[in-house]
Amino acid sequence: MADGACWWSVVLLTPAACLLIAALLVALVPARSALRYYLCFAVYIGASSAVALACMPALCLRPFRVHNSRLMAQILKHFTKLLGITWELRHGEILAEDRGAVIVANHQSILDVLGMFNIWDVMGKCAAVAKNEVFYVWPFGLAAWLNGTVFIDRNNVHKANEQITKAGFIIREEKVKLWIFPEGTRRTKDVPMLPFKRGAFRVAISCQVPIIPVVYSPYHFIDNRHKYFRRGKIVITVLPEIPTKGLTMADVDTLMEDIRNKMVKTFEDICRELTT
Repeated sequence: MADGACWWSVVLLTPAACLLIAALLVALVPARSALRYYLCFAVYIGASSAVALACMPALCLRPFRVHNSRLMAQILKHFTKLLGITWELRHGEILAEDRGAVIVANHQSILDVLGMFNIWDVMGKCAAVAKNEVFYVWPFGLAAWLNGTVFIDRNNVHKANEQITKAGFIIREEKVKLWIFPEGTRRTKDVPMLPFKRGAFRVAISCQVPIIPVVYSPYHFIDNRHKYFRRGKIVITVLPEIPTKGLTMADVDTLMEDIRNKMVKTFEDICRELTT
């Protein structure tokens, strides 16, 4: 019995010890070191997995409820301090209003999810949309599933649209905000934003709920090519909501391009602000 307890202690404490050592190294290693670059992402991924595993019993007590996400968000947002990232939310009162809506945000990094965790308390009831592959990244993917995350099959457009449309039920019935990255994948540095996919705009129109554009400023302090991860600030700007009442599916393309143009302009304005 004692041997069994000792074995479980090793299983549980070894990852925690590794994570703690990596976190300490992040604070000590020079900002432009490639070692710090890899350590920062290792700490982020390791912390996400560890918190997901620790929260699993609580999530299983009330599975598939969007309220579960707030528990993980409350814990994970503090790992921001270890990475040296600060977040500034502008016009958060738009997100705070209690009503169903579709949030569309630009997508640059896996760290965007950490930004979501930092503003989750402001959003209240929110469900994220993620690609199917995320589900298989356990334990985080399993926790995301229990949190009410909507997983979509990007390889099957028809099925993906069906999955997003089904999410409209929780938008209408529970006044949940549905968070979608309409670019579908993370952009490269060559363009401010990739072309948007129609799913987010279709579901907003079908539910007749507003669309709330959210723009992340660039991760100018991270360079994936030269492998450095310095300390820095990300500005999350919430744009005025765009109503969809009275619109039909014939308006999807016009609505999508109008919102994308507004988001690109905001992104470029913030870029100029942060570099002057």
